[in-house]
Amino acid sequence: MGKPLAAVYGVVAYAMFLATFRYAIGFVADRWVPIGIDSGVEGPGLDALLIVALLLGVFAVQHSVMARPGFKAWWTRLVPKPVERSTCVLPSNLALALLYWGWQPLLAPVWGVKGEAALLALGTRCGLGWLTVLVSTVLIDLFDLLGLRQVYLDPRGVEYRFLEFRTLFRYRLVRHPIMLGLIIAFWATPDLSVGHLLCAPATGGYILIALQLEERDLVTYYGEKATAYQKEVPVILPLPRKR
Repeated sequence: MGKPLAAVYGVVAYAMFLATFRYAIGFVADRWVPIGIDSGVEGPGLDALLIVALLLGVFAVQHSVMARPGFKAWWTRLVPKPVERSTCVLPSNLALALLYWGWQPLLAPVWGVKGEAALLALGTRCGLGWLTVLVSTVLIDLFDLLGLRQVYLDPRGVEYRFLEFRTLFRYRLVRHPIMLGLIIAFWATPDLSVGHLLCAPATGGYILIALQLEERDLVTYYGEKATAYQKEVPVILPLPRKR
């Protein structure tokens, strides 16, 4: 793949992420998008449950496998290193798009909150959750995370290196503020349906599993710095550590 084509490829994958992230906000809120978490006509419950579980599983497996260093080492034998990250981001975008497209609503209500004050409080909390995700992603360098930095450096003859280990802002409170923001965004809803109830714990369970793998990878990349950080800062809840 030529360097100009690699740059275009990286930009496309980056743009697709921004689009799928924007859609995720509307999907969870069930507004502003054609298909939301409670959109459509509910079909047979068991069929819908199996389809939803399959779609969630496809994304979880794809994202977890392609993020591992062992897979990346094998993967770069097939794709050029500058586009390795973009080539991982692209299937994640497609898996999310498949999830949105194939989602089956399960509309039975679990809870419904009434009252302007409660709706405002939950809406604000949900917005803060998504804002936490976005800000925390920017803090660790959104361009690097999504492969844009790699395709920018390559045409300039600059060798790619891992970013310096830093703990900025929210990362001094918890080690994984992105995941905390996602959990808040999924649960801060005034109307919880069965479908939403299925999606929120499934997302939370996936996050807890993925964090174990990511923590191990961080130690592999950064060594003692990551180990010391893991001892000093809580994983996902900003609770004080015992000394």
